[in-house]
Amino acid sequence: MVSFGASKMLMATRARDFVSISTTSLTQFRLRTYASSPTATAFHSARIVPHPPDLISWVKREGGLVHSGLKIANEDSYGLGVVAAEDIPKGADLIALPHHLPLRFQSIDSGMVDGGGGGGLESVLAQLARQVPEELWAMKLGLKLLQERAMVGSFWWPYISNLPETYSVPIFFPGEDIKNLQYAPLLHQVNKRCRFLLDFEKEVKGLLKNVGTNEHPFRGQEVDASSLGWAMSAVSSRAFRLHGERLSDGTHANVPMMLPLIDMCNHSFYPNAQIVQQDDAKSLKMVVKVVAETQIKRDDAITLNYGCLSNDFFLLDYGFVIPSNPYDCIELRYDGALLDAASMAAGVESPNFSSPAPWQQQILSQLNLEGEVANLKVTLGGTELVEGRLLAALRVLLASDMESIQKYDLNTLKLASAEAPLGVSNEVAALRTVIALCVIALGHFPTKIMEDESLLKGGVSRTRELAIQFRIQKKSIIVDAMRDLTRQVKILLSKETATTQC
Repeated sequence: MVSFGASKMLMATRARDFVSISTTSLTQFRLRTYASSPTATAFHSARIVPHPPDLISWVKREGGLVHSGLKIANEDSYGLGVVAAEDIPKGADLIALPHHLPLRFQSIDSGMVDGGGGGGLESVLAQLARQVPEELWAMKLGLKLLQERAMVGSFWWPYISNLPETYSVPIFFPGEDIKNLQYAPLLHQVNKRCRFLLDFEKEVKGLLKNVGTNEHPFRGQEVDASSLGWAMSAVSSRAFRLHGERLSDGTHANVPMMLPLIDMCNHSFYPNAQIVQQDDAKSLKMVVKVVAETQIKRDDAITLNYGCLSNDFFLLDYGFVIPSNPYDCIELRYDGALLDAASMAAGVESPNFSSPAPWQQQILSQLNLEGEVANLKVTLGGTELVEGRLLAALRVLLASDMESIQKYDLNTLKLASAEAPLGVSNEVAALRTVIALCVIALGHFPTKIMEDESLLKGGVSRTRELAIQFRIQKKSIIVDAMRDLTRQVKILLSKETATTQC
């Protein structure tokens, strides 16, 4: 048996810079909502068809298991989800899907795809999939989803017809609400995805223009950037990477797949259920199950942990924001000139971040903050108040001599818990520099938290509400970091004063 924390698949890239991005370019790459309805909202979006088939009945009919105490119902926070209709004991099997129910896109390299159809049809779809960069894996499976959506009598139609008609992810935000995110790393990702979808639309149309109806992967239906965006959003918000076919060496390949009904379980960092995979003794195929991790009370939502992710990923891929997310953080760019400015603003004498000594440059290279392949993205907040690489760099660059550094390894210098390893004055200077960096980062936001909260009270559209909630959380991280760092500085100074007096 293989157990998972139900971590949903992620897009691999993040923006590296906390810098301004032209919002003009963002609006011109915005997508229109695919198959939108005037009455549909982000959380309570209508299904693709007004009265879709009963999903629970379909899963059971196809050999799956659904606990008798489960139902599909609207939740206040997330819309439709799987809910307990009665008390369910810990350890109970809630949902089990046989091997043929998950929707996959496999064997792209060989030109073959799971599902029906002739070799020509599969070959065209595989050609399209090869044009998708690995970091946008969701689009590959999204192509399979669009193929099945266009296919009359598709095996997966009872599942697909229950998918939301619209998604509340930023690629579908109105241009003004993309600007309202106010956070450059996320703006970069939104812009990047919109550009990809518009470029990919041209590639799709170019490849399909000479394809006959019988070989057309989408049955002759037009596919544009918005429909591609719908498919990519459906996959990124619902797919899991789980074990697929057993390989010749006895291991299983990891495969992205959409799990009917299971993917209607909503997110929690403290879930009451988890995904488990195990071999079916009869078919020797993998069965995907959801098992109760705790006792579940009647009317409780069935929840899985999508992953310990920042709000960037939750909004970009899932279309929601988690208040006080313990894994949310702020991305900054490590820049010597910026750190010099921050240090001087903090009252640090003669900072030399932009012109480190050779021995300091060597340590920066070891921290991967110097060199051709350096990773200059550093973070504040999340599981680390200050990312260890940034803290170590500050301590080293504010040190007066190499001998004091040589007493410690880099791992110690990265630790926030290492109590002033290079002395109180060095630690205070480092922390004050970070505080000044926080002030600079906060200044990139054109509005204040109180202004944002006032806007929310006045009533706004759902997309604007999400944008404002997102930027409030980012600003709160910075404010909280400044408060915690200031407290640490006061403690260090008080200890130094007490030691001096003794």
